[in-house]
Amino acid sequence: MARILLIPGFWLGAWAWEDVAGPLRSLGDEVDALTLPGLDPGDPERLSATLQTQARAIVDAARAADVLVAHSGAGAAAYMATDLAPEHFSRVIYADSAPMPAGFILNPALGDTAEFPLPETWEEVEAAGSSLAGLNEAMLARFRERAVPVPAGVAARPVTLGDSAARLKVPTTVICCSFPSELVQQLRDAGELPLFRELRNIDAEYVDLPTGHWPMWSKPTELAELIHHAVQR
Repeated sequence: MARILLIPGFWLGAWAWEDVAGPLRSLGDEVDALTLPGLDPGDPERLSATLQTQARAIVDAARAADVLVAHSGAGAAAYMATDLAPEHFSRVIYADSAPMPAGFILNPALGDTAEFPLPETWEEVEAAGSSLAGLNEAMLARFRERAVPVPAGVAARPVTLGDSAARLKVPTTVICCSFPSELVQQLRDAGELPLFRELRNIDAEYVDLPTGHWPMWSKPTELAELIHHAVQR
């Protein structure tokens, strides 16, 4: 049985997957979640984290034939991990995320600022394109209480990839939440948005989970079921 390795996105630690990990285990899956370098508030070296150190941490945490699940901004480090060690992963699943192409910068506006905190208001979060649909006040309060700023070495530096095409052959599933799968594939084919451009090189499957940008809180059981079914393929 493959193990499922859950990777949270910006501002989040492994705790963010708790409501998904339980249902996955009840379905018989082996599950672990990883707090990426830079997102552990107790780490004195937190601000030195980079996309490269995050990708290496994912590879180091993985076992042979792991299923890798990445949410949101973690898609960058996850894709870089499949580039470093494609043999470690039997499938990669992007939850409201995508494999990001070489040169892509998650937050180019950050510049030389040391870190990228969670915006001060939820209106700013939604204005940046991250839907809060399905989240109640308790969820939002927990999010803000536990959010950790993302180091500039992660948020404001480009994705780097090697020359090998082996990463393109890792079976891939895209779980579409904020945008329906039909629109994601249209944006992929148009090639105008770098976020979806790399998908043109990958024979991915697309599944829909209509909700906001944080499906691990808004629809955790449904997300777990989609991940479990993808694992069986």
